[in-house]
Amino acid sequence: MARIESRLDELGLVLPPAFTPPPGVVLPFQSVRVVGRRAIISGHGPQDARGAFATPLGKVGRELTVEQGYVAARLTALSILGSLQRALGDLDRISAWTRVFGMVNSASGFNRQPAVINGFSDLILEVFGPEVGAHARSAVGLYELPFDIPVEIEGEVELAP
Repeated sequence: MARIESRLDELGLVLPPAFTPPPGVVLPFQSVRVVGRRAIISGHGPQDARGAFATPLGKVGRELTVEQGYVAARLTALSILGSLQRALGDLDRISAWTRVFGMVNSASGFNRQPAVINGFSDLILEVFGPEVGAHARSAVGLYELPFDIPVEIEGEVELAP
């Protein structure tokens, strides 16, 4: 068994299936675009075990607590790892997480976006360790996110030669 797959098993983490968009929604882009030694990751949201958006939906600081936002960011990390697994065939191909851009659907006055996106960062560091998992990151608040998801995250990883 591959190292990252073993680590996911050890942590009791399961990657969701490919995202199932809501009826009538067309997504004319790739979830992961591999260019040379880079894999560019499109924006992902939290998924449930069936591949649909995980609930609860809404704004952090109004419908969701910081803790619920943190969980949504962890689920988004699993969504991204699932897409990377399908695109790369093996998560052990990732030699470095380079950058992450975290967006939080924020209620007016909410300013704890970094605490929410820590859910993503903590999971990536747990799975990949401090060397490969280290990443540059932004965590910003937005007034709206697609489909009222609480968190959207995009990023980039470097692939081993």
